[in-house]
Amino acid sequence: MTDDDRTAHFGDRVVPEADKSGLVRQVFDSVAQRYDLMNDLMSGGVHRLWKNALMDHLAPRPGMHLLDVAGGTGDIAFRYRDRGGGRVTVCDVNEAMVGVGRDRALDAGRVEGIAWACGDAEALPVASGSVDAYTIAFGLRNVTRMDDALREARRVLRPGGRFLCLEFSHVVLPLLDRLYDRYAEAVLPRLGRWVAGDAEAYRYLVESIRRFPEQETLARHMARAGLDRPTWRNLTGGIAAIHTAWRL
Repeated sequence: MTDDDRTAHFGDRVVPEADKSGLVRQVFDSVAQRYDLMNDLMSGGVHRLWKNALMDHLAPRPGMHLLDVAGGTGDIAFRYRDRGGGRVTVCDVNEAMVGVGRDRALDAGRVEGIAWACGDAEALPVASGSVDAYTIAFGLRNVTRMDDALREARRVLRPGGRFLCLEFSHVVLPLLDRLYDRYAEAVLPRLGRWVAGDAEAYRYLVESIRRFPEQETLARHMARAGLDRPTWRNLTGGIAAIHTAWRL
C-alpha cells in the first residue's frame, strides 16, 4: 500500500490519511477561542477534576521538565507550575490553540518556566531523551497515527521518565454508558453550535470518542510502542481514563 492509498478515520468518515491532520486542525481553529468554556459546559466542570487527578499522578517537582503535547490552551501547564513543577514545554500542532494559551499566560503574568511550540505529536520538535515527563490530555484520539505518537513519546522521554495520557474512554458502568451516549449524541453538537458556533466540530468530538480504543487495547498499544508497565485508572465510571507508563 502506498502513502496515497492509506486512509484514516476522521470521526466516522474515512478520509485519505494525508488529509486527517488538516481536518483536525480546522476543527480546533474553529473552536480555539471557546475551547475551555466548552470543556466546562460539556463536562459540568468535571474536566477540571480529571486534570487535577492527572497532576496527582504526575506529582510535579521543581527539577522536573514536562512536555505537554496537545496542550495549547495551557490548562495542564498552568496546573503543573501551580503544583511546584519545573520547566514545561507546551507543544500543539494548532497555532490558534497555542496562541490562546500564550495569551492566557501573558495576561496572567506567567512568563517564567513555560515554553510554547507548534509541532506534530507524531514528529515532535524535541530532542531524544530530553524530558522527565510527557503528558497528553484529550489529544491522543486526534492524531493520525497513534502508534507513531506513542513511539515519539518514548523517544523524547529520559530513561526513568513517565508517560501520562488523559483521554475520553469507554464507560464501564452499564447504566451510565447508555445515558452518556445519549447525552453526547444529543447535547454536545447543540452546545457546539450555540457556544462555539460550530456543531460539526463537536459532532466530530463525539465520533472520535466512540472510535477511540478501549482501556485495555490502548495499554497494549503503549506496550508495543516500548512504554513499560502500562496501566490505567478510570475516572467517572470510565467516561475518561488516565493511562500511565514508564520509559525504563
